[in-house]
Amino acid sequence: MSVNVNRSVSDQFYRYKMPRLIAKVEGKGNGIKTVIVNMVDVAKALNRPPTYPTKFFGCELGAQTQFDVKNDRYIVNGSHEANKLQDMLDGFIKKFVLCPECENPETDLHVNPKKQTIGNSCKACGYRGMLDTNHKLCTFILKNPPESGDTGTGKKEKEKKNRKGKDKENGSVSSNETLPPPPPEEITPPQVVEEEDDDDWGEDTTEEAQRRRMDEISDHAKNLTLSEDLERTIEERVNLLFDFVKIREQIRKYRRHFLRFCHNNKKAQRYLLHGFECVVAMHQSQLISKIPHILKEMYDADLLEEEVILGWAEKASKKYVSKDLAKEIRVKAEPFIKWLKEAEEESSGNEEEDEDENIEVVYSTTASVPKVETVKPANNKDDDIDIDAI
Repeated sequence: MSVNVNRSVSDQFYRYKMPRLIAKVEGKGNGIKTVIVNMVDVAKALNRPPTYPTKFFGCELGAQTQFDVKNDRYIVNGSHEANKLQDMLDGFIKKFVLCPECENPETDLHVNPKKQTIGNSCKACGYRGMLDTNHKLCTFILKNPPESGDTGTGKKEKEKKNRKGKDKENGSVSSNETLPPPPPEEITPPQVVEEEDDDDWGEDTTEEAQRRRMDEISDHAKNLTLSEDLERTIEERVNLLFDFVKIREQIRKYRRHFLRFCHNNKKAQRYLLHGFECVVAMHQSQLISKIPHILKEMYDADLLEEEVILGWAEKASKKYVSKDLAKEIRVKAEPFIKWLKEAEEESSGNEEEDEDENIEVVYSTTASVPKVETVKPANNKDDDIDIDAI
């Protein structure tokens, strides 16, 4: 239900209307609050930001206010009836909305934070004047001046301006607008286009020209890659570990790169071992005898943990290489596995010995020594027993 913005006007055909305030009380006890459900619609009808009337209620009631602009929730602490707030809204409209000359609500506020003044201008009668800044709400308005985006009409005008600016940047014009004709001084006569030979209109399609263009494209494409190794096949990339440098030397050289993937990552270490199996499968005759040395190099470089190596050696997998080759690789790696287990047993034995050696006997000087006292029998003559009397 709508009411007149200026409720002192009883004309039912009064064109300035606004929705009636709807208040909803939430919470209990100290957390009770009043939510003004349709504050956005009311503020839009008054051409004011919704924070202004909400803050006005807080100033008049001596209550705190909360603004949740994203969710359109405007709250006044405490329990307040809608009729009471509606009457209070009339005071806000009279002071900050209606024109003092024609009493129409077609006014705009002009805030000057430097001079600490709030101007008021009327679109209906042309009135211009200054507001009285004695009210507490004026301090809030000076700190939070109204923006064109706060009102509905201002938002539409702002969107139109943004759309026009984007269209101008893109070189396009909306259907409702047409470009103004250029001034007569800027009109240039049509230029005479020289006729060109019809033979040169297309590109050269000979084989040499195509080959030359493909070479240019490939040269530019090489600049986009990190190195030419990306153009190699998977097999050639795997062979980088074997063809260019010896594997053991390359493990030392690229240790930091391996550690970025394998450090404290048992899954990555297992993948490294499976990849090593694939390299052995491709160069079986050269690498099969070097398996324990390469594994020892990986272990010394901290690329593989002891637990991962022992788990890998227990079970042969046919997922990456054949089952027979996987078993053979583990057989060849047996000397290293045996050394690893013995080193583990020795380290555990040494730890036990170290624990025994580290036991210290501490003698305390404050310990009390029990005293042994001899009790002499008491010579009571009355207690002597006469055998003859028995």
